[in-house]
Amino acid sequence: MKRISLALVCMMFSFFQVSAEEGMLIPSLIKAFEDDMQAMGMKLSAEDIYSVNKSSMKDAIMHFGGGCTAELVSDQGLLLTNHHCGYSQVQAHSSLENDYIKYGFWAKSRDQELANPSLTAARMVRIEDMTAAVFAGTEGLSGQAYDDKIKANIKELIAEAIEGTHYEAAIKPFNYGNEYYMIVQEIFRDVRLVGAPPSSVGKFGGDTDNWVWPRHTGDFSVFRIYAGADNKPAEYSPDNKPYKPLHYFPISMKDRVAGEFTMIYGFPGKTQQHLSSEHLRYIMDTERPARIAMREQSLSVIDASMRSSDLLRIQYASKQARIANGWKKWIGQIGGLQTVDAIQIKLDREKVYNDMAATKTEWQMKYSGIVSEMNQLVAEYKGSDFAYGMAIEYMYVGAESFKRSRDFEKFVNKYEELVELGELDEAIEGLRKQAKGFFKNYDEATDRKIFIKVTEEYIRRMQNIGLSELLKEQTAEELANDIYSNSVLINEARFEAFLAGLNDSTMALFSKNDPAFKLWKGMSAEFYQDVIPGVRTFNAKMDQLLKVYVEGKLEMFPNENHWADANSTLRITYGKLEGSAPHDGMAYTEHTTLDGIIAKNNSGEADFELLPDFRALAESKDYGGYDQDGELWVCFTGSNHTTGGNSGSPVIDAEGNLIGLNFDRSWESTMSDFMFDADRCRNITVDVRYVLWIIDKYAGATNLIDEMTLVKGKSKRKKRCCRKKKCKK
Repeated sequence: MKRISLALVCMMFSFFQVSAEEGMLIPSLIKAFEDDMQAMGMKLSAEDIYSVNKSSMKDAIMHFGGGCTAELVSDQGLLLTNHHCGYSQVQAHSSLENDYIKYGFWAKSRDQELANPSLTAARMVRIEDMTAAVFAGTEGLSGQAYDDKIKANIKELIAEAIEGTHYEAAIKPFNYGNEYYMIVQEIFRDVRLVGAPPSSVGKFGGDTDNWVWPRHTGDFSVFRIYAGADNKPAEYSPDNKPYKPLHYFPISMKDRVAGEFTMIYGFPGKTQQHLSSEHLRYIMDTERPARIAMREQSLSVIDASMRSSDLLRIQYASKQARIANGWKKWIGQIGGLQTVDAIQIKLDREKVYNDMAATKTEWQMKYSGIVSEMNQLVAEYKGSDFAYGMAIEYMYVGAESFKRSRDFEKFVNKYEELVELGELDEAIEGLRKQAKGFFKNYDEATDRKIFIKVTEEYIRRMQNIGLSELLKEQTAEELANDIYSNSVLINEARFEAFLAGLNDSTMALFSKNDPAFKLWKGMSAEFYQDVIPGVRTFNAKMDQLLKVYVEGKLEMFPNENHWADANSTLRITYGKLEGSAPHDGMAYTEHTTLDGIIAKNNSGEADFELLPDFRALAESKDYGGYDQDGELWVCFTGSNHTTGGNSGSPVIDAEGNLIGLNFDRSWESTMSDFMFDADRCRNITVDVRYVLWIIDKYAGATNLIDEMTLVKGKSKRKKRCCRKKKCKK
């Protein structure tokens, strides 16, 4: 074996060493990090955080709606999550008569809490390393036989794990298939809306402040889990009872201190830390800028429409938030990666990897060419990947005429079967109900403008890739005139008339002539026949290369702290409550206060609008004991590694108490999906004391405060604590 030079050792530590704050750790492995966490100030044990033998913190954390995180804060199933996580539910319950988006919603009694069909909250029962069991019997197998054996093992292991229980389970690959873990969950299906602040609190700052520090957003909403008489998950029923959790978080009223320990426990969605230099270059230089441009077209129309009327504001509130969130995140992501010179960092790390591979013959044979292969694969398939990204933005994010066509296609494909079974009339009633929900949140004129703008942008972006023949025949304006004047799918009156006269003949004419449906069918056929196969091949080949690449990291750098990319499973990240200095001459303090809300409101910008009663309360400085040294903290930052899916995650102090709800990252931090910088990357949290102040002093929902266990600090909230006899000293 060649001797490793001192320079190489230094490079290894420089480029591969992970700081205490980086990484999204698997809870069942947290014992390995216990000493490090305690050295940073944590007073808990690993078993307090994760245990399958007794109740632990993991039992208070819920996967909310499959895309966010929520935490239990009372013995009555009360949940806190972000406002933006519950926004679609608030929007669904809103109307011109009950504008919960603008004015908020608060249930002052259980019978006022609102049901949400299809909303779920999932508790992780356990996570278990199944790597050996998944690979059992694969020795000597390859290709399809190897894959089939793994699939058979996974199916058998899942069936065995949930037999005789009401749990659900999945086995997921970690580190690109180098490891497999089983996740067993208990999924609750009766989750009701309890409270939400007005958007001027929950979305304060709007797109202006999104992903930006300093932040002053009260990004929270309140839900409750209901269960059957046996405290197990049940479908919605008025007879269900509030869920009695195994664990819930006490809420800290103690003063916050810069530098104190913070832990985040949640369900981060996706990170891609192992991408090669050319892969990251393609994303930064080509893919992200094009998708940003597509969304800018939609947002320019939607924002103008929402400003024009209250009805359009309500109809498009959730859609605008969904589109704008990714749009602004990607802008910051590119900026952050450029600032740290991420491509050069990748190149340097790849050199370290290749140099280490050259030190052993077996490593050289297995790992020395893997980086080059990954970069070559990107060059070969980036056209397919770009076409895929553009199609997603055009057909799935842009105009809703595509959504209507996509949804109605399911009916078209089943039409003959429905006729044969005598189920056509029932299916038509289902279509009427579906259409009612769609048109409640749809404006034809707005959608037409979106269609024209995104079609024009799509045509510009796809000129060198290969443009659909359907988009060569007519201009965007001509297509829009045809679709929005003649399609039965995007006009409520025409659709109802179509359903009323539906028969074999009208169905045949529709399938052949409806302009919206024709465009969708043609575009989707090309998408699934020409684009998807290339992308699937690219991803499959890249995943195989990444599996070997990560295996090399694990084998060649065994003393480093490795962590698996986020994949929507429960993870832990820890750090400190601290500010940052992301740019020369700029220093971010670690917290913001209510005074900053008033200062922004004084600017007159629309995103900083406040309702008069909120401003009056803020100016009265009636903090109700939720303040710290005469200031009401609103948000604070920490050095915890987070990503999408961590929205709503509990931010926990050294003693296991809730101190805030994670909801964002600073703009400079969005790069952490690809590369974490401990000096630069900061998560943003709404202080739970501000949440309680809104609930108590603004909304008057003291019934909710009385459910919670408050942990006092100094003399804060002394009167209420003594009355409740639930506060901890």
